[in-house]
Amino acid sequence: MNINLLDNKGDIKCDYQGFSCLVEFYDRCNNCMFEEIEVDMGNVQWLDAHMCSPFGAILYQTSVANFIKITNINKKVGDILSKNGFLSSYGWMKNPDTFQTTVEYKRFDTKDIRYFNDYVISDLVTKKGLPRMLPKLRKKFVESICEIFDNAIIHSQTRLGIFSCGQFFPFRKRLDFSISDLGIGICQNIKQKLDLDLSPEKAIQWAVEGNNTTKAGYIPGGSGLKILREFITMNKGKIQIVSDRGFWELSDREETSILKNPFPGTVVTIEINTADKSKYGLTSEINPENVFN
Repeated sequence: MNINLLDNKGDIKCDYQGFSCLVEFYDRCNNCMFEEIEVDMGNVQWLDAHMCSPFGAILYQTSVANFIKITNINKKVGDILSKNGFLSSYGWMKNPDTFQTTVEYKRFDTKDIRYFNDYVISDLVTKKGLPRMLPKLRKKFVESICEIFDNAIIHSQTRLGIFSCGQFFPFRKRLDFSISDLGIGICQNIKQKLDLDLSPEKAIQWAVEGNNTTKAGYIPGGSGLKILREFITMNKGKIQIVSDRGFWELSDREETSILKNPFPGTVVTIEINTADKSKYGLTSEINPENVFN
């Protein structure tokens, strides 16, 4: 059977509309069993490369009971997705990343935290344009991202792995990185652990506020989350979380929305402003007055 990723010509960007398109596509695939599904990408004129993380998670979930084939992809989109390794998962040839702008699309098993840590260090924090960080902060930054992976495994209860991908956009002056799981979602996790009945978007807000936790925290907890959020805020970047039907975003302000259809897990995305020429460090590396400089 043939299913269009988009019904009409358009883009899939890392925003509310982009996720709405992905979860609508997943809803159409959700009842398919033992089918050969041709994912028709003919109407997709642009796809933010790091959206391969949630898109790949959806396709992997769908492939548990079906065979997936990607068809009718335009050259511009195909060039990007063949460089970051996404299309090679579906039989396409991988092309070299000549300008070193991709953070490779990867699926990790739940026991692969060490490999994920190496991947973050080799593929993400070495990217050209990343704001300068003193050694201690750089180490904490890597640890904070790895906590997203670690806590997703602990709290999402996923058995299908973790999906990640990133992209450096030189003209936008942005470096984006997404991690997706196929677990129970933040809302259900809070319900199970604490018997709190929260809507999907309120559950995300609860999870990212202060010391709220179901144990060790669904996403980076304690100093890890504090450092990540403070860095992104000072850097004028963005943090975005999608879980179930909840959509939460923090940039210059905090916004929440509800998706029409649920995402089958949780996606955490960070966007780093690479136009930022500041030099960042922990208090112990700079002075006792400010965490960042």
